[in-house]
Amino acid sequence: MKNVKGVFRNLEKMLLGAKAFGDDWSVYNRGEYLQLYKDSWHNHNQGGIHFETYIEAREVRQKEFPICVHAEEDCPSQSQFIQELLSLEGDRIDSWKGYKTVGSGYTVCVRKLPLNFKNLEQRLFEEFCRLRKLEAGIEEALRRVTR
Repeated sequence: MKNVKGVFRNLEKMLLGAKAFGDDWSVYNRGEYLQLYKDSWHNHNQGGIHFETYIEAREVRQKEFPICVHAEEDCPSQSQFIQELLSLEGDRIDSWKGYKTVGSGYTVCVRKLPLNFKNLEQRLFEEFCRLRKLEAGIEEALRRVTR
């Protein structure tokens, strides 16, 4: 089994070095768990809006892992934000292969990926680039709930 921590370290370097993710983007990397978020997304304590993936023991056993968008308890007007975001971006998310909109709890959407270490950093980077397309919708939904 390949070292997940190494995969996430390499992914973090890729994300922080990419022009698409400028100075206002941050990564929280806990080894087998990674969040990507903008500084304005109320995620300073990892409980706001973020893109997330993790490969822990359960995911290794199941041979699949999630990549998701979360709006957790630090997100202003959490449930209203999620509904606003889904009204703005739900059709786009539904058009992406494998993604499912959830809209309950703190999960906006999720995709389960097969756990295959071949090109894993690149595959995850591509998924985060896809999720980045939600940036404008997230910003607009935040504006709507914090007026």
